[in-house]
Amino acid sequence: MEKMNLTIRLMTQDDLMPLYELLSDARVMRYLEPTFTREQSEEFLMRAGLSTPPMIYAVEKDGHFIGYVIYHDYDEASMEIGWVLHPDHWRKGYATYLTGVLKEKAVCGNKQAVIECSPEQEATKHIARKNGFVYEGCIDGLDIFRYKRSSTDAQSHESTGG
Repeated sequence: MEKMNLTIRLMTQDDLMPLYELLSDARVMRYLEPTFTREQSEEFLMRAGLSTPPMIYAVEKDGHFIGYVIYHDYDEASMEIGWVLHPDHWRKGYATYLTGVLKEKAVCGNKQAVIECSPEQEATKHIARKNGFVYEGCIDGLDIFRYKRSSTDAQSHESTGG
Protein backbone atom coordinates (compact mmCIF):
# COMPACT_ATOMS: atom_id res chain seq x y z
CA MET A 1 0.00 0.00 0.00
CA GLU A 2 1.52 3.31 -0.98
CA LYS A 3 0.40 6.89 -0.79
CA MET A 4 2.10 9.96 0.63
CA ASN A 5 5.23 7.84 0.03
CA LEU A 6 4.14 5.59 2.91
CA THR A 7 4.37 1.83 2.66
CA ILE A 8 2.76 -0.63 5.05
CA ARG A 9 4.65 -3.93 5.06
CA LEU A 10 5.28 -7.04 7.12
CA MET A 11 7.80 -6.62 9.91
CA THR A 12 11.17 -8.36 9.68
CA GLN A 13 13.92 -9.10 12.18
CA ASP A 14 15.79 -6.14 10.65
CA ASP A 15 13.17 -3.84 12.19
CA LEU A 16 14.39 -4.55 15.73
CA MET A 17 16.74 -1.58 16.14
CA PRO A 18 14.44 1.07 14.64
CA LEU A 19 11.55 -0.44 16.62
CA TYR A 20 13.62 -0.24 19.80
CA GLU A 21 14.50 3.39 19.01
CA LEU A 22 10.78 4.12 18.66
CA LEU A 23 9.63 2.22 21.76
CA SER A 24 12.40 3.61 23.98
CA ASP A 25 11.42 7.21 23.17
CA ALA A 26 9.51 8.76 26.11
CA ARG A 27 7.64 11.13 23.74
CA VAL A 28 6.31 8.18 21.74
CA MET A 29 5.37 6.12 24.78
CA ARG A 30 3.80 8.98 26.77
CA TYR A 31 0.24 7.65 26.43
CA LEU A 32 1.07 3.99 25.81
CA GLU A 33 3.33 2.26 28.32
CA PRO A 34 6.65 2.81 30.06
CA THR A 35 9.53 2.95 27.57
CA PHE A 36 10.83 -0.41 26.35
CA THR A 37 14.27 -1.91 26.76
CA ARG A 38 15.94 -3.56 23.79
CA GLU A 39 14.88 -6.95 25.18
CA GLN A 40 11.25 -5.83 25.57
CA SER A 41 11.32 -4.44 22.03
CA GLU A 42 12.60 -7.77 20.71
CA GLU A 43 9.90 -9.69 22.60
CA PHE A 44 7.25 -7.29 21.23
CA LEU A 45 8.57 -7.73 17.68
CA MET A 46 8.44 -11.52 18.02
CA ARG A 47 4.98 -11.58 19.66
CA ALA A 48 3.23 -8.87 17.65
CA GLY A 49 5.19 -8.22 14.45
CA LEU A 50 6.50 -11.63 13.47
CA SER A 51 3.48 -13.60 14.65
CA THR A 52 1.04 -15.34 12.32
CA PRO A 53 -1.06 -13.42 11.62
CA PRO A 54 0.81 -10.29 12.66
CA MET A 55 -0.79 -7.75 14.98
CA ILE A 56 1.41 -4.89 13.77
CA TYR A 57 2.96 -3.91 10.45
CA ALA A 58 5.93 -1.66 9.70
CA VAL A 59 5.40 1.74 8.13
CA GLU A 60 8.10 3.11 5.84
CA LYS A 61 8.56 6.47 4.19
CA ASP A 62 10.91 6.51 1.25
CA GLY A 63 12.27 3.11 2.33
CA HIS A 64 12.95 4.10 5.95
CA PHE A 65 11.15 2.68 9.01
CA ILE A 66 9.11 5.45 10.64
CA GLY A 67 6.84 3.41 12.91
CA TYR A 68 4.13 0.80 12.80
CA VAL A 69 0.41 0.34 12.44
CA ILE A 70 -1.83 -1.87 14.52
CA TYR A 71 -4.26 -4.10 12.67
CA HIS A 72 -5.67 -7.19 14.34
CA ASP A 73 -8.92 -8.77 15.53
CA TYR A 74 -10.55 -6.78 18.32
CA ASP A 75 -13.70 -8.86 18.62
CA GLU A 76 -15.74 -11.01 16.27
CA ALA A 77 -17.11 -8.01 14.35
CA SER A 78 -14.18 -5.59 14.57
CA MET A 79 -10.52 -4.95 13.84
CA GLU A 80 -8.41 -2.81 16.15
CA ILE A 81 -6.44 -0.21 14.25
CA GLY A 82 -3.84 2.31 15.31
CA TRP A 83 -0.41 3.74 14.64
CA VAL A 84 2.80 4.53 16.47
CA LEU A 85 5.07 6.90 14.56
CA HIS A 86 8.48 8.43 15.21
CA PRO A 87 8.14 12.06 16.41
CA ASP A 88 9.95 13.32 13.29
CA HIS A 89 6.85 12.20 11.39
CA TRP A 90 4.16 13.70 13.62
CA ARG A 91 1.86 16.49 12.40
CA LYS A 92 2.27 15.62 8.72
CA GLY A 93 -1.09 13.95 8.17
CA TYR A 94 0.36 10.43 8.24
CA ALA A 95 -1.74 9.18 11.17
CA THR A 96 -4.92 10.49 9.55
CA TYR A 97 -3.97 8.87 6.25
CA LEU A 98 -3.06 5.54 7.89
CA THR A 99 -6.32 5.56 9.84
CA GLY A 100 -8.24 5.91 6.58
CA VAL A 101 -6.29 3.10 4.93
CA LEU A 102 -6.81 0.72 7.86
CA LYS A 103 -10.47 1.68 8.25
CA GLU A 104 -11.03 0.90 4.56
CA LYS A 105 -9.23 -2.43 4.94
CA ALA A 106 -11.55 -3.36 7.81
CA VAL A 107 -14.64 -2.25 5.86
CA CYS A 108 -13.53 -4.28 2.83
CA GLY A 109 -13.23 -7.27 5.17
CA ASN A 110 -16.82 -6.63 6.29
CA LYS A 111 -15.65 -5.55 9.76
CA GLN A 112 -15.96 -2.50 11.93
CA ALA A 113 -12.82 -0.65 13.02
CA VAL A 114 -11.96 0.22 16.62
CA ILE A 115 -9.41 2.66 18.01
CA GLU A 116 -8.41 2.50 21.68
CA CYS A 117 -6.55 5.37 23.30
CA SER A 118 -5.76 7.00 26.61
CA PRO A 119 -8.39 9.60 27.59
CA GLU A 120 -5.58 12.21 27.59
CA GLN A 121 -4.58 11.43 24.01
CA GLU A 122 -6.35 14.34 22.31
CA ALA A 123 -4.58 13.97 18.93
CA THR A 124 -5.75 10.37 18.56
CA LYS A 125 -9.31 11.27 19.52
CA HIS A 126 -9.28 14.10 16.97
CA ILE A 127 -8.02 11.75 14.22
CA ALA A 128 -10.65 9.15 15.13
CA ARG A 129 -13.49 11.66 14.90
CA LYS A 130 -12.07 13.15 11.69
CA ASN A 131 -12.26 9.64 10.17
CA GLY A 132 -15.89 9.10 11.19
CA PHE A 133 -15.30 7.07 14.36
CA VAL A 134 -17.83 7.47 17.16
CA TYR A 135 -16.94 7.52 20.85
CA GLU A 136 -18.38 4.47 22.62
CA GLY A 137 -17.13 5.01 26.15
CA CYS A 138 -14.24 4.23 28.44
CA ILE A 139 -13.38 0.56 29.03
CA ASP A 140 -10.51 -0.51 31.29
CA GLY A 141 -9.22 3.06 31.35
CA LEU A 142 -9.15 3.44 27.55
CA ASP A 143 -11.44 5.54 25.36
CA ILE A 144 -13.04 3.41 22.64
CA PHE A 145 -13.93 4.80 19.21
CA ARG A 146 -15.73 2.65 16.63
CA TYR A 147 -16.31 3.01 12.92
CA LYS A 148 -19.29 1.00 11.73
CA ARG A 149 -19.60 0.07 8.10
CA SER A 150 -22.44 2.09 6.59
CA SER A 151 -24.62 1.40 3.57
CA THR A 152 -22.60 4.10 1.76
CA ASP A 153 -19.40 2.12 2.47
CA ALA A 154 -21.02 -1.03 1.12
CA GLN A 155 -22.19 0.72 -2.06
CA SER A 156 -18.78 2.33 -2.57
CA HIS A 157 -17.05 -1.02 -2.01
CA GLU A 158 -19.36 -2.78 -4.47
CA SER A 159 -18.96 -0.05 -7.12
CA THR A 160 -15.16 -0.35 -6.98
CA GLY A 161 -15.32 -4.11 -7.38
CA GLY A 162 -13.96 -4.76 -3.86
